[in-house]
Amino acid sequence: MPGCFAHLDLHPNAIELARRRVAAGAGYIDLTSSNPTWQSLLFPPEILHAASATYWATRRYAPDPRGNPAARAAIADYYAQRVPPLALPSDAIFITASTSEAYLLLFSLLADPGDNLLAPNVTYPLFEYLAELRQLELRIYELDEARGWQIDGASLLAQADSRSRAVLIVSPHNPTGAIIQAPLPALSTLGLPLICDEVFAPFTYRAAHTPPVGALHPDLPVFMLNGISKLFALPDLKLGWIALNTAAEVGYSERLELLNDTLLGANSLAQSLLPSLFAQGMDFVTAMVERVRANIDLALAYGTTCPALVMQPPDGGYYLFPSVHGHHDEEALVLSMLEQGVLVHPGYFYGDVPGTHLMLSALTEPALFATGIERLCQALGK
Repeated sequence: MPGCFAHLDLHPNAIELARRRVAAGAGYIDLTSSNPTWQSLLFPPEILHAASATYWATRRYAPDPRGNPAARAAIADYYAQRVPPLALPSDAIFITASTSEAYLLLFSLLADPGDNLLAPNVTYPLFEYLAELRQLELRIYELDEARGWQIDGASLLAQADSRSRAVLIVSPHNPTGAIIQAPLPALSTLGLPLICDEVFAPFTYRAAHTPPVGALHPDLPVFMLNGISKLFALPDLKLGWIALNTAAEVGYSERLELLNDTLLGANSLAQSLLPSLFAQGMDFVTAMVERVRANIDLALAYGTTCPALVMQPPDGGYYLFPSVHGHHDEEALVLSMLEQGVLVHPGYFYGDVPGTHLMLSALTEPALFATGIERLCQALGK
C-alpha cells in the first residue's frame, strides 16, 4: 500500500488492550498524563474571557507571515527575561499552530529528502513520524544516563555524515528532564543548525534555570521552539512559535517566512490572546511549576524506601524516568502495574533505552500522584 505510515502496524498493542480492559473494570490511576486540562490545571478563564472580548469587538483578518506583531513582541520580551537573557527582535519570531508544525517547517527549511537529522536515542515519540513525512533519516546519538542524560559528544560526532543537516535537542528533555546548561563543544565542532525544543523551560527542579540554547551557542544557527500548550496549560488553543538567534535569522529568516506564509496555520484569536497570557498568566505558571516540584519531592522520598525503583532528581521538565532493578521485561512490568491499578509507560516507548525504565508524569493531580506512587512502590516490593 502506498503512502505515509503504510508500513506501520497500527493495531492496539498489549498495553493499550490491557488498559482498556482495566479501565472498564476496577479502573486505574494514570501516572502518564501530560494533559493539564485533565489534571485540574485550567488557565484562569477570566483572563481568557477579557482578552478574547477585545478580539471579538475589533476582529479583522490581517495575516502576517511571521505572526501577529503584538504577539511576537510579547514573545521577544519573554526571551529578554530568560536567564541568561536573549535579546531578539520581534522579526526573529515566527508564530505557528504548534511545535509539531514548527518542527515540520524547519525540517522542510533545512533538509531535502534523503538527508538526515541527528536525534537523541531517548525522546518523546514524535521525530520519527515527522521525519517520515519529509522522507528524512534520523541518525541516533546517545544520551548518557550516568551523567544525568546529557548529550554524549563523541556519539554525536560519530553519527554525523555529509548529509546531516541539523541536530534535534530537547531542553528540558522529555522524558529524562536533562537541561543543557553550558555550551557543548561537540555542537560547535559539527557546526550544524540546532533545532531546540524548550516547551518545558519554566519547569526546573535541580537546575536553577533553563538557559535558551540560542544564548549558549551564538556561533550556530539555533531555532528555539516553544508554545502555550505546556507554558500556559493551553494545548487546545494551538499556538507555538520558532525563535531564531542572530545566526539563524541572518541565514534563514526569508525562506522561513515564505514557508510559514504558505501554511498560515496559527489562528488569529490565539495570537491576539498571547500578550495577555504573558502579562497576566505567570502566577498560574508558577503554581504549575510548584505542583510539579512537590510531586517530584514526594516521588524521590518514596524512592528511598523502594530499592527496586532508582529515581534521580531531574534537572527539570515534568516527568520522572526512573530505572527499575530486578525486572528485565518492561512490557510485562507495565502490565503487572496495571493489574495493581496504576498505569505507567515503559522506557521503550521513548526509544532504544538501555536497561529497564518507567515514565511517570509529575503533572498528575497531587492526591492521585501520591496514591499512584504508593501503589507502584508496593507492587515493586516496597
